[in-house]
Amino acid sequence: MKLSGDVLDVLRDGLVFVATSSSSGVPNVVPIGFARPLDDETILIADNFMDKTRKNLEENPEIALIPKEAAKCPYQFKGTVQIFTSGKYFDEVTEWGENAMTKLKPKAAILMKIQETYTVKPGPEAGKKLE
Repeated sequence: MKLSGDVLDVLRDGLVFVATSSSSGVPNVVPIGFARPLDDETILIADNFMDKTRKNLEENPEIALIPKEAAKCPYQFKGTVQIFTSGKYFDEVTEWGENAMTKLKPKAAILMKIQETYTVKPGPEAGKKLE
């Protein structure tokens, strides 16, 4: 499923929760404020304070993401990531940090390619993979 306009709007404007796991399967989930869709299949995430999340992604590039506003956007997105510490994507997250009130200095840019989408809407279809 490609991201629709409504889903893109929710992802642009809100907090997301990112789930990762280590290579040995230890899970981790964190709130992320700097995540934005680049297009209908790609989400860019700033690594401002990641520790376990970053280590997990370096060991295991699998990621899952769900918006805080799950009532407006009842989806879970799964995919894989690439990590950039320089270049176009890193420059973009650095610009976000420079424009933020807190003047953040990101450590890396995480580029997520969405491969699967699932509904998290309560009811009998909860957890169903969308095509």
